[in-house]
Amino acid sequence: MKLILAFAAAAMLTAPAFSAPCRDAKGHFMKCGTATAAKASTASNVTKDAKGKCHFASGPKKGRFTKCA
Repeated sequence: MKLILAFAAAAMLTAPAFSAPCRDAKGHFMKCGTATAAKASTASNVTKDAKGKCHFASGPKKGRFTKCA
């Protein structure tokens, strides 16, 4: 019983560290819901064709269809 209480207390103490979604990789606060640098670079590499479908403009996936952002 004491072991279960010890695990529960440890989980409660470490939970706030994992529940901070509005921090970047360095631990600095940032606005929630913003795009990451990798996602932003991918979005600039996507173009729409005449039919309104999105595909990669360049790179190793050139020409493949992707989700429109």
